[in-house]
Amino acid sequence: MHARTWHAAWPAHLPRSLDYPDVPAWWLLERNLPRFAQRVAVREVDHETPAEGRVLTYEHLVRAARGIASGLRAAGVGPGTRVGYCLPNSAALILGYYATWWAGGTVVPANPAARDGEVEQQLGDAGVSLVVGHAAVSQVVAERLKVPFIDGAAFTAMESLAPAAPAPCAAADDVAVLLYTGGTTGTPKGAMLTHRNLVANTIQFAEWYAFAPGDETSLCAIPFFHSGGMSGVMNVPLSAGATLIVFRRFNASSVARAVGRHRVTRLFGVPTMFIALLNDQDGRRADYSTLRACRTNAAPLPPSVKAEFDALVGREVLVEGYGLTETSPLTHANPIDRAKPGSIGIPLADTDARIVDLDTGKDVAPGASGELLIRGPQVMRGYWNRPEETARVLSGGWLRTGDVATMDADGYFAIVDRAKDMINTAGFKVWPREVEEVLYGHDAVKLAVVVGVPDDYRGEAVKAFVVSKAGARVSEAELIEFCRRHLSTYKLPRAVEFRTELPMSGAGKVLRRALREGQGGRP
Repeated sequence: MHARTWHAAWPAHLPRSLDYPDVPAWWLLERNLPRFAQRVAVREVDHETPAEGRVLTYEHLVRAARGIASGLRAAGVGPGTRVGYCLPNSAALILGYYATWWAGGTVVPANPAARDGEVEQQLGDAGVSLVVGHAAVSQVVAERLKVPFIDGAAFTAMESLAPAAPAPCAAADDVAVLLYTGGTTGTPKGAMLTHRNLVANTIQFAEWYAFAPGDETSLCAIPFFHSGGMSGVMNVPLSAGATLIVFRRFNASSVARAVGRHRVTRLFGVPTMFIALLNDQDGRRADYSTLRACRTNAAPLPPSVKAEFDALVGREVLVEGYGLTETSPLTHANPIDRAKPGSIGIPLADTDARIVDLDTGKDVAPGASGELLIRGPQVMRGYWNRPEETARVLSGGWLRTGDVATMDADGYFAIVDRAKDMINTAGFKVWPREVEEVLYGHDAVKLAVVVGVPDDYRGEAVKAFVVSKAGARVSEAELIEFCRRHLSTYKLPRAVEFRTELPMSGAGKVLRRALREGQGGRP
């Protein structure tokens, strides 16, 4: 890649270009056997108590994945077969991913807490030939789709089956996973991520954050069915021979205690996770001394949250990254030793980025805002069975992200907001993120999200939804007045609605669209 502005901030330990072997995704796990066969790979921990579930070494994990692959083969799974998984974070789901890849199939993960109609729509669109799950909902979906169902608990019996040879794999072409996303519109679409996409992004990710092979313990509390969970808290640590402390779901108190008990070195998640830790008694008194780096993704990290968590730990550990389901997912990250608050950082190795005008499509000057475009080995092959959508977002290797961004003079990128989330109030543009970051600066605010709601006079008006910190009291008028000190008049919330909680996705991301639609706003 030609020299780019951001190369001046490049991490000292990292080459600008890396080698990506032409291998299947299951290689990420198998590569550990020569050195780390007896190291604990997976340790399940109950999210409500310290009780431990299954504990598997790398040797056991690989052997079990190969045995399950034989069982999947017997159930008809082969090259190109799509297998739906409706499981929470667990050893079973990790084994499902790697066993399916060994058998030559494509993993289609779904949220086990989603409604049966949502799961049916997703797995039906993918054309799965088999559904694996625990809850009754996944069995119901399998019956509706008229495909076989395997209870995830049956994997334990399949682990002892004689292993078969791995299926042939064309890493650059064969789809390893179909991950469903709203993408740049609200319609769920399956992003086709190839084996090469996953291997490349895992290497990019692990090298950027300087994972030490065989010397890491990673806490896994965001879901593996989400792109960030699949990559950042499953594939990346496994590729480095780390021990994964696996939580079925996030619980602030339990996670905080586990960080100290298990001497955790990596705690990757989403901003709401760190906000919860800051607002939890156990979270505030936990031993974070072993943490090497914490990374957030999936949603903007308010600078005030970064500053408060770093202060709690006693040093800088929390840095923001950026990615999309369509990019496997990571494309940008802050250098650990020179992070900029409010920035998503700079592009990873072998990743190029540019910002183009929203109207003309031409490159903008440094500091100006426009749509962020990305090119790199982690960019998806396309959307499943949606050639028109694929052509709209992919051109010449460049992916249109739908995010409005800026790049400063040092080559650091910052997300202004999603283009579709912009609020047009009386002809003025208001980006929700700017208002939200001001709200997070108020001592009483725990969570905040801003949307545009219909307004007869302005077209759209700015409305804030706020969850207050425990014991804190603040009025709507006080918050609006607080915003007035930091924002232009047209950006001020015209209304503040207090909630005890906000709607969240399975990955812990606030569902802005659900709030907007609940106010009669655009879908």
